[in-house]
Amino acid sequence: MNRVFEFRAGAPVSVNDVLRNNFKMSGTIIKRLKNTENGITVNQKHARTCDILQPGDVLLLTLSEGRSENIVPKKIPFGIVFEDEDIIVIDKPAGVATHPSHKHFDDTLANGLMYYFAQKGEEHVFRAVNRLDKDTSGLMCAAKNAYAHYRLCGGLHEDFERRYTAIAEGEIERPVTIDAPVARCGDGILKRCVSEDGRRAVTHCTPIMRAGGYTLAELRLETGRTHQIRVHMAHIGHPLLGDWLYGREDRTLFPRTALHSSFMSFTHPVTGGRLEFSAPLPLDFQSFIASLQM
Repeated sequence: MNRVFEFRAGAPVSVNDVLRNNFKMSGTIIKRLKNTENGITVNQKHARTCDILQPGDVLLLTLSEGRSENIVPKKIPFGIVFEDEDIIVIDKPAGVATHPSHKHFDDTLANGLMYYFAQKGEEHVFRAVNRLDKDTSGLMCAAKNAYAHYRLCGGLHEDFERRYTAIAEGEIERPVTIDAPVARCGDGILKRCVSEDGRRAVTHCTPIMRAGGYTLAELRLETGRTHQIRVHMAHIGHPLLGDWLYGREDRTLFPRTALHSSFMSFTHPVTGGRLEFSAPLPLDFQSFIASLQM
């Protein structure tokens, strides 16, 4: 699948300056363009990065994409919130892992996206921008080409605004900011914990409703460490409802870790426009809240 970018020169400028300054492309992507037949053309003729554009010249950049050969396309249900040539924003259901693994070879979001693209006659590599745990539902963004992925990931911690809705154990009376470094726990691969030798992690927690010994809260990430929200909420004595790793699992009470990616805002990697998306609370959240009459 090819993605073509166009630039029309208004003054003398080198191709390299346009790539670096106007498009803010990485060296890796520029190398890919140079190694692609007609990856860089000026007025429909092959061009080099050292060439100088004159006013009125049209520079075309053709970025060629393959597909993730090791990801089996399979129909997996998920919602599409937004899609264009460069990105797709998904409402991921709970219970669906993001990436294939030895336990989840063909039942992940990646498998579902490869199937969806194939049905459209498109080829893309699976490029997740943000990732959600298997139990976590809600908004997730994936890039449809290497350039969009590079731009989005470069601004993930500074440009992305991410808010989650969660149900926590205990009643949280006032907003709290949790600024506590997160690190791996011992030799384990999965579990994380608050540790002085960890990476800085900041979570802003705002209670929305309280009832029956639980709190519905909005959580805004300032950083994006693995399991950050789950670790931080357990750290302050309010683990998420149903969190089998950091809290108390009781599937008769709630079927999963009660965490939902409810809001996302970021700058479009190509157009530069600001985008905002929201995802309504899933049915399991709604049912639990109704049962407590929050």
